[in-house]
Amino acid sequence: MTAQTHWQAWHEPYADETSPLSRRLRLVQQHIASWLDHRSGEGLTVVSACAGQGHDLIGVLASRADARRLHGTLLEYDAGNVAAAQAAADQAGLSNLVIKQADAGQLSSYVGAVPADLVLMVGVFGNISDADVKRTIAALPQLCAAGATVIWTRTRRAPDLTPAVRGWLRDAGFAEVEFHAPDDVRFSVGVHLFEGTPQPVNATGTIFTFLR
Repeated sequence: MTAQTHWQAWHEPYADETSPLSRRLRLVQQHIASWLDHRSGEGLTVVSACAGQGHDLIGVLASRADARRLHGTLLEYDAGNVAAAQAAADQAGLSNLVIKQADAGQLSSYVGAVPADLVLMVGVFGNISDADVKRTIAALPQLCAAGATVIWTRTRRAPDLTPAVRGWLRDAGFAEVEFHAPDDVRFSVGVHLFEGTPQPVNATGTIFTFLR
């Protein structure tokens, strides 16, 4: 058997419904479901960076009759997490999702998957340098279709970067829709609407490198 990596072990708190990670997951899922409820038509697209085992997106789509309106790509570097996400998608009959083993820090990984109507940056900003967070946000117009929604997360451990994150998003052409910062935990969840002009992907670019 292959030894479990720390990125696979990171998912273990999901088994506890009261854990901060589970609470964050439910918030993200609520916003994905709400976004689907408010977007009509077929052919919607989503890309999820550092998707892990896909609990957020797959967890929502598995219970929806209109799941096939949304086609998407989940980018994940860890092979064990890729296998787990693929198994979950297969079990839910979500052949409209592509689970791709790739480095989401490389813009080349997004070619063919963007521009997307929904961009998930969940579990990304807390695991990269502050400079890379700023660089990634500046690159989001390359990943977004016109009017796209971005859902992101970030810990608020000191020093709290979320005020800067929200400012960088504004500067990149995004309007804040929601920002959750519960008093009893350190996570935050943001939802932003892209009001700018989509940009072509620079397929040779690097936007972040994971530190953990």
